Amino acid sequence: MTAKGFASTGDMTEKTITFSEIGPDIYAFTAEGDPNTAVIVGDDSCLVFDAQATPAMANSVIERVKTVTDKPIKYVVLSHYHAVRVLGASAYKAQGVVASSETQRLIVERGQQDWDSEFGRFPRLFRDAESIPGLTWPTLTFDTGMTIYLGKREVQLMHLGAGHTSGDIVAWVPDAQVMCSGDLIEYHSACYCGDAMLREWPLTLNEIRDFNPKAVAPGRGDALKGTATVNEAIAMTRDFVTTLYGAAELSVARGRTLKETMAASRDVMDPKFSSFAIYEHCLPFNVSRAFDEASGIDDPVIWTDKRDREMWAALQGG
Repeated sequence: MTAKGFASTGDMTEKTITFSEIGPDIYAFTAEGDPNTAVIVGDDSCLVFDAQATPAMANSVIERVKTVTDKPIKYVVLSHYHAVRVLGASAYKAQGVVASSETQRLIVERGQQDWDSEFGRFPRLFRDAESIPGLTWPTLTFDTGMTIYLGKREVQLMHLGAGHTSGDIVAWVPDAQVMCSGDLIEYHSACYCGDAMLREWPLTLNEIRDFNPKAVAPGRGDALKGTATVNEAIAMTRDFVTTLYGAAELSVARGRTLKETMAASRDVMDPKFSSFAIYEHCLPFNVSRAFDEASGIDDPVIWTDKRDREMWAALQGG
């Protein structure tokens, strides 16, 4: 096997940004598999769901928001704690930064390590990294649910269960029947599972599906318009997660090593998912976490820039 370049260090091609309306005054900022952002415009203000990796990257979102409204961005909502989602938050100058209390706990526990780790994995996403003022700290947190009003417009924030991380939240706009899912749902893009709760993730997808959304802004991939496309993406995400965990569970039961589990996972994952965005980047992290969870390690081991490189050399280094 030929050694593969570390994570996404070889991906320096700028992606084409799309800013599309997916419901009345609800917009999805997408970029060919890069991290997405959603914007919900209310009567008197706006809410941004996921902030991008740096203030400079966030300014690309702000520029597009200005093309559709002059209302101020009042809230930034963090779907979870990962650096590529949160470190651009300061650019919005929002009144409140909202996350689950579990995400707050994870930022305290592993936020700095995650920043260092993701900076090494995704150099292109950290454009003008020197503009990041520090870790992003929520100013408002909740355990299971919270309602925000943008004037008369209601936005329900909910922790429906674990999946991509233990602290994931979604945003639901009842008047439009539209959801912002964060990385709980991906579309033709690999699920990053390095910090996942893989057995619980499909149950959380069931909770999302029960809302029967008319549209969804996913974590990565194109915006999902229409219930058929939404259900396709939910099924695709479920298939990815369950195939990965199933391969690891079988390997652990058979006493395989992590490297042997990587090979067994490729056998079932590659035919279905190798064309997905960031697939090769994610696979060794995903297999490592799946192997751990199947081995009884419930709390994901903290990734550091050093652990990243050691794992990559062991599993992708040829």
